[in-house]
Amino acid sequence: MSDNLDFHDILAKKDDLIATAKRCFDLRLQTNAGGNLSVCLASREAIVIKPSGVGYNECTRENLQIVLLDGTVLPSELPLKPSKDLEFHLEIYRRRDDIDAIVHCHSPWATGYASAGLEVPCLTVQTVEKIGRMPLIPLNDDLGPQSAEMIGPYFDDPNIRAAVMANHGTIGTGKTLLAAQYLVEIIEETAHIAFVRDAMVAAHGLQAPPMPRFGTLKDQEAALAGG
Repeated sequence: MSDNLDFHDILAKKDDLIATAKRCFDLRLQTNAGGNLSVCLASREAIVIKPSGVGYNECTRENLQIVLLDGTVLPSELPLKPSKDLEFHLEIYRRRDDIDAIVHCHSPWATGYASAGLEVPCLTVQTVEKIGRMPLIPLNDDLGPQSAEMIGPYFDDPNIRAAVMANHGTIGTGKTLLAAQYLVEIIEETAHIAFVRDAMVAAHGLQAPPMPRFGTLKDQEAALAGG
């Protein structure tokens, strides 16, 4: 391990990642060994990330990896392979210094929307306030998984905090792992609500009601006062 990295910060970040991963697993946002989550060290010289083949419920201090922002994977206690999601995590961190944590899950409701080619709508006042928009990132031209080069530009917009990848899953970002994980929860909840809303509208022959424009009364009052 590099002598320049803070050992106590590494242990703290590993424990945060383990707790967040278990929360995702308990909420069924991620099963088996898919998905990934990572967090920057305080120095932003490196990240802690789940390696390939390790499930969210099996993360330990010993099996998490330390990776420098240039992509160098530091030696670890166990001979594990880096995650195939590593490159897009690094790409986002390089583009956004306001992002310190990323949670990527194959959550079923949101991924179902994305697999149908639909952007998850900001259907609730909470999604309007907390997220604003969750862009849909399509498959690549050969209908394969999204590359880091495809994902990164979506996060050049400082207003984008989350995204959903077609046939792949959700991405939540934040200053902390818990903040990033909350966004993944909100996205999944919203996709579920949207499905129920659409089913009810179709079943009863209704016209879809209008979408919320504002996430808080304060935002609404400010917009109306300025208009």
